[in-house]
Amino acid sequence: MLKVLITDPISDKGISLLKSHNLQILDYTNKDKDFSKVLSQIDGWIIRSGTKITEKEIRKATKLQVIGRAGVGTDNIDIKTCTDRGILVMNMPDGNTISAAEHTITLMTSLLRNIHLGHESTIKNQWLRNKLVGNELRNKILGVVGLGKIGQEVIKRAISFEMSIIGYDPYVNEGIINKDIIKLVDFETLLLQSDIITLHIPLLNSTKDMINKESFKKMKPMAKIINVARGGIVNEKDLAEALNNNIISGAAIDVFSKEPIEKNNPLLKAKNILLTPHLGASTHEAKEGVSLGICQQVCDYLILGKLANSINIPIANFSLLKKISPFLDLAEAIGSFQSQFNKDPIQLVEVKCYGSVKNPHPILIAYLKGFLKKLTDNRVNLINAESIANERGIQLMHSYDSKKIPFSNMIECIIKTSKKQSISICGSSFGDNNNRVVKIYELDLEFKLKGDILVITNLDKPGVVGKIGQVLGQEKVNIGEFLLGRANDKNDALSIIKVDCSVKKDTIDLIKKIDEVIDVCYVVL
Repeated sequence: MLKVLITDPISDKGISLLKSHNLQILDYTNKDKDFSKVLSQIDGWIIRSGTKITEKEIRKATKLQVIGRAGVGTDNIDIKTCTDRGILVMNMPDGNTISAAEHTITLMTSLLRNIHLGHESTIKNQWLRNKLVGNELRNKILGVVGLGKIGQEVIKRAISFEMSIIGYDPYVNEGIINKDIIKLVDFETLLLQSDIITLHIPLLNSTKDMINKESFKKMKPMAKIINVARGGIVNEKDLAEALNNNIISGAAIDVFSKEPIEKNNPLLKAKNILLTPHLGASTHEAKEGVSLGICQQVCDYLILGKLANSINIPIANFSLLKKISPFLDLAEAIGSFQSQFNKDPIQLVEVKCYGSVKNPHPILIAYLKGFLKKLTDNRVNLINAESIANERGIQLMHSYDSKKIPFSNMIECIIKTSKKQSISICGSSFGDNNNRVVKIYELDLEFKLKGDILVITNLDKPGVVGKIGQVLGQEKVNIGEFLLGRANDKNDALSIIKVDCSVKKDTIDLIKKIDEVIDVCYVVL
């Protein structure tokens, strides 16, 4: 039975969904329980933001296939180690969208109307009505950093407050932005012009401490900043100094560089700051949604091999993945064939696509999956195939060629060895799981990529076919197909023999003893 470890709370409906798919649940949501002892047993792992998965845990989890993050951010997961070990990391990018956007607006309105200060003073029996005069959102300039789904939901709500919107996102497709509503600006302009800045970007090397001492100096003295994205984007020490020295007038922070927030965090003693304990996704609706969603995704992957919302598979468009799946199967089969056919170290792999196959990068990855599978003890899949090839120093190339071909589609896979040999195999998909090799080297040899195959290089002399057939007959090996290709400028021939049963080593050795035989390769697909 497949086992799924859960180390952060998820909804009861999510748990029920996992159980309904006959998955065994290992519930370690109680933080006093040590889950390290079960890591070697698990096939799946579901977390929220409370669990940090490092290289140490990943290396112990030798059976682990998938990590499901019930939420958006994955900076608490060592993605690189997961990728290297072929572990899929998936998240729920849409599940928290509305909750995070609403929490952003809640903090914004609370900060501008001094709700936090009013509450604190009132319960202390202080009536500070005249000292806590706030500001309206209307006519304020809202600077939105990050124009993804959450950023756009914040903008929708800000429009109803009659705010002016400026936005910064170097990766946004400008075609999806309504420029009558949002004015796109560079980052410095956003800092200079905004009355309120709200952050909706991931924590990356490029965004760590993105908002720092220099940023605050460029902001208006009355400006305020909201962070419901990820801790670490705002430098907390610099923010505390900016607030205490009246460089900016306020901040509302929901996420921190270390959570729970540490006792010595300078923000705890900063002026006019509103802090919440990572509540951006903490609504019943969001928790229910991301729990059910991530549990379904983990079930789909473990049981059906279906992908959704993957963080680390190098194919972003899953509708495309489904569309080109026959060609991925073809490329993987060619890779498996070629790895068994070749006997020398590989220096370069090149994949060329023709006809209706117009997406060479995923085709290359599928080829590598098939090629590397028998060459390493590591689990090889679409997630880590490219990484393993890079570790082995294999140069990778892929391209699309528009030249005319005799088929509707064709994939050409070329390997170059340390002995300066170049081996080319072409394949085509004819539908209904009918994948065929159509050319080896320059030889037109068409056969299905399935079953047990003998690939024999021999001198092109009379009687060779009969001698090979005689050996196989004596060894009770029935021939299903016998294809022969001859090079025009050489004395060698290539024989492809498809047989109906496995071939023993002794039988292969007998074939090798035939005088005209140069080499024998036994391929099992």
